[in-house]
Amino acid sequence: MSLLEEKAIGALSGAAVGDSLGGATEGYSPEVLQERFGGLVRDIVGPFNVEWKTARPVSPFHKGNGHITDDTLMTEALINVYDQVRDHLDAYTFADGIVPEMMEKERWIPELERESLLIHRVFHAEKWLVLKLLHAHADPREAGYGNIVNCGATMYMTPVGIINAGNPEAAYKEAIEIAGAHQSSFGREAAGVFAAAVATAMTPGATIDEVIENAIAFAHDGTKAAIKAVTDEAKNVKSWETSFHQLRAAMAPYDSLGEAYREPGPDARKPSRLKAIEELPLALAYLRVSKGSFEDGVLGSINYGRDSDSIATMFGSLSGAMNGRQAIPHNWAETIERESRIDLVANGKKMAKIATEIAARDAQKAAVVAKASASLFGSI
Repeated sequence: MSLLEEKAIGALSGAAVGDSLGGATEGYSPEVLQERFGGLVRDIVGPFNVEWKTARPVSPFHKGNGHITDDTLMTEALINVYDQVRDHLDAYTFADGIVPEMMEKERWIPELERESLLIHRVFHAEKWLVLKLLHAHADPREAGYGNIVNCGATMYMTPVGIINAGNPEAAYKEAIEIAGAHQSSFGREAAGVFAAAVATAMTPGATIDEVIENAIAFAHDGTKAAIKAVTDEAKNVKSWETSFHQLRAAMAPYDSLGEAYREPGPDARKPSRLKAIEELPLALAYLRVSKGSFEDGVLGSINYGRDSDSIATMFGSLSGAMNGRQAIPHNWAETIERESRIDLVANGKKMAKIATEIAARDAQKAAVVAKASASLFGSI
């Protein structure tokens, strides 16, 4: 197995494992979670609500028990788009591919325990893709304007980082381009920064500090400030078990949702140059807190609560890209693949093959440009 395959498998496996473990704890505070589960969550657990079908009628989903959520389902949909196009994506090719993935292709939805269309599982901010691209015929380059500003585009950008492995600048630009069909403002910005972070993590020998420093370097406005503040505070965290309030306090000034996560105020999720999504800064913070331990970082992410599945997805992708699947607890990965009916190894190999094809074409294009430049400018 090539190093690229190992890292691609690690990134996708890490993201899915984090997503699955975090699904059961999503939306609650650390205190509520510890009361419900009898202490800190340290393994795959069942749903927060035993009567999950009726506890929240708007979201009758079986979270927990090794079930991936929409984060991984959307990631797999993006993998399928790359598999069809087999080239870099822009807003148009992304739009052309993602709508059929959501509206025409039945797949196993673990949280519904049946085959269904992806549109029936995703959150309202992801349904926006279908509303704007299919029904409103919006220009894909700007279809994200007006949507709920959240982490929805960021959570599935791991494939963009794999395609641009070792080239964070290209990853940032490609993610910003395609995320314009889905998100705007700090929601779109985070998608670009996360893709750049994954591309850095895919680089052989990349360190935790390099991943974080590159994320800060590519970020702008509130996203840059939030990542810096939260990852700086992470230096003062003694362990993931005691991290929650410390990291939350560092993130709070940049978060539009406030402390009552399920009861956001009137200015929540609106465009702002001063705000940031919470999930990416926290994922990068847990990369630092964990000091390279996949298990510690995921457990910190899921016990933090709030949007825990997306925090853990992003952490898992970065840690998995750096360390490979062998760093992920074997029983977690196997249980999630079995219970969610997903082949993360096959997906990683597929992405590595596509990335290799694209890299070869990129090299040919660069050679043509270099030849033309030499003719025009000589030796400079």
